[in-house]
Amino acid sequence: MTEALGQQLKAGRSPKGIWRGKLSSSAISTAVSIFALYQTDQKRHNELIHAGARWLRSTMWPDGSWGDTPESRSNMTATLLSHAALFALNEATTETQTFLAARFGGITNEKIVQGVLSYYGKDLTFSVPILVMCALSGLITDWRHIPRLPFELAILPQRFFRFLQLPVVSYAIPALIAVGILRHRKGKKGIGFTIRESFVTPSLKVLETLQPSGGGFLEAAPLTAFVTICMSSAGYNQHSVTQRAIGFLTDNVRPNGSWPIDTDLACWVTALSIKALGEDVPDREFLLQTVKNQAFRYRHPFTGAKEGGWGWSDLPGAVPDADDTAGNLIALHILQRGVYCPEAEKGVRWLLDLQNKDGGIPTFCKGWGRLPFDSSSPDLSAHALAAFERWYEVLPERLQRKCRKSIRRILRWMQKTQASDGSWTPLWFGDQDTPNEHAPVYGTAVAVEYLNLSTLSPARELAAKGAAYLVSVQNEDGGWGGAKGYPSKVTLTARALSALAHSPDKDRETLARGVDYLYRRFKEGTLGAPEPIGLYFARLWYSEELYNPAFALHALKNLLM
Repeated sequence: MTEALGQQLKAGRSPKGIWRGKLSSSAISTAVSIFALYQTDQKRHNELIHAGARWLRSTMWPDGSWGDTPESRSNMTATLLSHAALFALNEATTETQTFLAARFGGITNEKIVQGVLSYYGKDLTFSVPILVMCALSGLITDWRHIPRLPFELAILPQRFFRFLQLPVVSYAIPALIAVGILRHRKGKKGIGFTIRESFVTPSLKVLETLQPSGGGFLEAAPLTAFVTICMSSAGYNQHSVTQRAIGFLTDNVRPNGSWPIDTDLACWVTALSIKALGEDVPDREFLLQTVKNQAFRYRHPFTGAKEGGWGWSDLPGAVPDADDTAGNLIALHILQRGVYCPEAEKGVRWLLDLQNKDGGIPTFCKGWGRLPFDSSSPDLSAHALAAFERWYEVLPERLQRKCRKSIRRILRWMQKTQASDGSWTPLWFGDQDTPNEHAPVYGTAVAVEYLNLSTLSPARELAAKGAAYLVSVQNEDGGWGGAKGYPSKVTLTARALSALAHSPDKDRETLARGVDYLYRRFKEGTLGAPEPIGLYFARLWYSEELYNPAFALHALKNLLM
């Protein structure tokens, strides 16, 4: 099985020599994208619009609902956005209307607005764009209850953003501007309207500077399409931002008429593949230079992040983040065989600068902790700790001192956030089978794996508690689900095995049962079956075709060490 998975992973490289993988098609991306094309030029994009509508109808569940992916359970967001897109095309179904009426307690303006705002809480990053699309499609007929967004604040220097308590997360400034301007234009006229109107032109200039060369904000169809919808509806159909965004959407539609949640996770899955293959990695020198070149060499316009970090993709719309930076630092250590290089030092400095006041590591921006996706996360923190320790010996002495201080702070934060049962809950991965969609198994496994690699006794003590939790929640079939008693999954089982393989007190029976589970899935031909386990922004699910083979191979190699 190990050899077969290794060959499969090597064969999964793109023609350019890196791994791009393939993200699942997304009902949300498809619905918002076809509505964006409908709003901008229905006649010109008629074929793409109706191809997307056909894909949506073909993936609708019998009760009229949708999940984020074709394999996902029904959820409110995917269903409401798909319904809004089809409603605009006069193709909506009574089944969907019935589903939403049951979900919201009715489908009046007030019920829809209240239901969406309640689901997302204080974070308006997705709730307001969703409600705006519903209003433009005709599902909502009254704009009064849709919150306004302070688009005018985007003209302030980025260094002030974390002090402004913005109602959107750090990566969503383009939505703040475009959605905010449209919502403003739908408001009552008066002195306040006139004052805010004076900020529209300078805000649009900021939006222009935020748009990547490829036209796609975050390389993501949903954010790009929301910006397109609002720009067009606000009277900016011919604006350069709108036209470039349309180009991104039309360039990234799939042959079946759908769109993925993001273009790709090339930097992330390349780092995972390098880590899984280890010394068996092909074209080492080529990959070494590629990983080095994929680090950001400029301050990012979205988040103001300094150079030195890595994003999830090598495409221009990606944003540097903690998990990808830590993952690529570890991949770079493997390829460089631990020999110092400037890219490693810059990457370590980038992570050090990201550390929050609480001691944990957030995803994108330091200090934006008010909303969930900008808060510290245990799996990211443990990953950063592992990257620091990998490179520690070859760093300048002053930087070593900073790393030591940072690691102590990370460990204190992880001790405070470890649950009484020894688990940690991650931010960007979940399990749609659990009632709250959390996956403490994933978060704990990642933390335990990296903490076990540490030379520090406090880290090993935390890891021991986490390992005990993992052993206690193994399922009868030998695998692991997101939490105790929930269906086993390849990704979760592989991550748990990788963690336990490094534990000093290995339970051989536990490990053997876990390997048996993976082997059965391999022999059945289902080891690579889609598992919507990744969580995108605003808790949108996705699956990635390289996750299962990469995680499974990494686990098996750890067990053989």
